[in-house]
Amino acid sequence: MILTDALLLDFKRCQRRAYLNRYGDSCDRDGERDFLLKLRTESQRHVLEVLAQFYPNHHLVASDREDREAAFQETLTLMAKGVDCIYQGKLRLENDSLLPSYPITLWGSPHLLIKRSGQSRWGNWYYASVSIQLGRRPKPEYKIIAAFYAYLLDALQGTLPAFSQIVLRRQNHYSVSTEEWLPRLETLLSECAQILRIPEEPEVFISRQRCSLCQWYRHCYGIAQSQRHLSLVPGVTPSRYASLQSLGVTTVETLASTSTLEMGESMGREVATLLQQQALSIVENRAIRRSVRTVDIPSTEIELYFDIEAEPERNLDYLLGIVLRDRRQQKTEFFAFLAQGIEDEARIWQEFLDFVQRYPKAPIFHYSEYEVETINRLGKLYRTPRRQLDRLLARFVDLHQRVTSTTFCPVESYSLKAIANWLGFRWREAGASGDQCVCWYDQWLMTGDRKFLDLILGYNEDDCLATLHLKDWLVEFLEKSEQ
Repeated sequence: MILTDALLLDFKRCQRRAYLNRYGDSCDRDGERDFLLKLRTESQRHVLEVLAQFYPNHHLVASDREDREAAFQETLTLMAKGVDCIYQGKLRLENDSLLPSYPITLWGSPHLLIKRSGQSRWGNWYYASVSIQLGRRPKPEYKIIAAFYAYLLDALQGTLPAFSQIVLRRQNHYSVSTEEWLPRLETLLSECAQILRIPEEPEVFISRQRCSLCQWYRHCYGIAQSQRHLSLVPGVTPSRYASLQSLGVTTVETLASTSTLEMGESMGREVATLLQQQALSIVENRAIRRSVRTVDIPSTEIELYFDIEAEPERNLDYLLGIVLRDRRQQKTEFFAFLAQGIEDEARIWQEFLDFVQRYPKAPIFHYSEYEVETINRLGKLYRTPRRQLDRLLARFVDLHQRVTSTTFCPVESYSLKAIANWLGFRWREAGASGDQCVCWYDQWLMTGDRKFLDLILGYNEDDCLATLHLKDWLVEFLEKSEQ
């Protein structure tokens, strides 16, 4: 069996993904989303920037990347010569200790191998790896792969590097201790080899944040839906799922009917009650009042509904969108403060401030903490007086906080899209998302084609209108539940 660093990385993130990448039917795999392709392009650009800045005199392994054996032999030759830096090298190890009587070939493709002073089979030098990652922080999976390269290098050169390097976004360097991470790697290697040896499909578990970009997402989600899997219930984490399984709670229906006293012994009475009520909402397909306390949701003649589109790679908030509702004239109108280029952010920030100051008593409804965080960021960046920002932020009303603190809804997540769709609201572009808007904005910058801006504007307006739709429903629901 061949076990690569890419497969090990998949296994660390999701055992099921690793299994499907090896044994799954390619017909069940989705095409790569635009956002994933964008991330890959950015990652490649990041690698080249790091090379140019820190390792300009590297030796490129010239062998065909598809011919792993030739690339491995060339890498060994360069290591034996003692060159300072090897780019796109290949490491290989025939391992028969992970599974007795079941040979496994390990392959690693570190971005760089850097020559260090010390002893190895070749002389008074050895090599340590450098991984170049697009992330902003050194995630555990990055560290595991760094330890994997050290493990392979130890076998090849007779010296175990004490540290491996990770270069993150913005060229931040991070050292990974081999002593700390090697035991975890060896455990993961053993688990991965055991599971992938036998073509037995791991159980599905949907985790929105981790699963959303996976090419197997729709396949796994379809299975989870058909099983009414508990991972589709908001609040059911892997650890809570294990506790529920131990109690024989395996479906949404049994979760809705199981005693909270029984469940509370393993996860706490409060958590058990929340999960049971959430399941009951799903089973009965109705909203359930979560709290009887009064919640402040203002209704005024003029109301503003606010949503932002951003480009994280450029640290740019390029669209500040507002739907204004005028109850007196019974109309709504969309206003877009759009940066057509990076240099326009300061301008749209001031235009936004001027606009909202025209309606000093109008509450500003939004759906997440991001809008508040962005107002603070832009205010600090463009030196808006603190008192002005505080007066502005005092008008903000976070509907996500209002919903999740007062109501159980029959949804799989408490995203704006999930709740608004349940309420019957529909976005004009099916399948559009914030991630897709990031790609559209990049395409606008590259092509100058106005259609991409129009798609973004339509999506942002729909987000604002969905927020309005949700606000009206929530006010009515809470009022009725108090009668």
